[in-house]
Amino acid sequence: MAISMLVTGVEGQLARSLAERAAPRKDIVLACVGRPVLDLEKPETIERAVRQRAPDIIVSAAAYTAVDRAEDALDVAMRVNGEAPGILAHAARASAARLIQISTDYVYDGRKNATYLESDKVTPQNVYGKSKLEGERRVRAEMPEAIILRTSWVFSPFGRNFVKSMIELARTRDRLMVVDDQHGNPTSALDLAEAILAIVRTWQRRGGVGLGEIYHCAGTGHTTWCGLAEHTLNASRALGGPFAQVAGVATSEWPTKAVRPANSRLDCSKFVRDFSWRTPDWHGSVALVVRRLLGASKSGAAA
Repeated sequence: MAISMLVTGVEGQLARSLAERAAPRKDIVLACVGRPVLDLEKPETIERAVRQRAPDIIVSAAAYTAVDRAEDALDVAMRVNGEAPGILAHAARASAARLIQISTDYVYDGRKNATYLESDKVTPQNVYGKSKLEGERRVRAEMPEAIILRTSWVFSPFGRNFVKSMIELARTRDRLMVVDDQHGNPTSALDLAEAILAIVRTWQRRGGVGLGEIYHCAGTGHTTWCGLAEHTLNASRALGGPFAQVAGVATSEWPTKAVRPANSRLDCSKFVRDFSWRTPDWHGSVALVVRRLLGASKSGAAA
């Protein structure tokens, strides 16, 4: 019997990646649901959408992700990222559905000199991180058995993201200045989708593995934003696409409204142990996304 999955959001990177990667599978019926049917700012639509579809699994993928704008939109960020996940968890529990809540590396302050473990203290430094942590807490309060999945630096062929932006900027500029003292794990949303499907496969074989746990799931390997930009544009040049020289700058030279953690590298070994799946090395995942972006550009297709 096929498993039914409900994914919040339609146009988001993870929602679109899950739709793509689940499409060939006969054992999963996946529906991506967004506004106006499921609007994270309207609690009644959340509960109604879950009740009508009665899914086996819910992936809480939609979020307010404009990190800098969130500093001036605290109320909206908290409603969408903080309050809505709790409402979704309540609806999931009422429908006997399992819930996977997507969270972020920005729940950490970035002061640790090593990779972060799931058990490390969470002290977010910006509104976005605080709102996502509030979402984790509300999910836990409503549904202790939900899985919290923290990821980082997400990119894909879809929507707006850093990799896509670097290619677009390189079309009109010869030189780009990019921060080189913030460290993290670039994560392809396509790989993250595969990780979620690995959770589902594990549940099919071994019941409730991981229920109630927090996991890190991010690209294998780490770099800086500057390193990610360089690799992206080198991959683009190798395929005949746009290229620009990249110069590293300190965070202090490139101030933003929201404070970013200097180090948000995630240790993902717990996820690998429990679900027997590891994300690919980020270099290869970037190259694959760049190839798709350039192909879409040449064909005139919109990603």
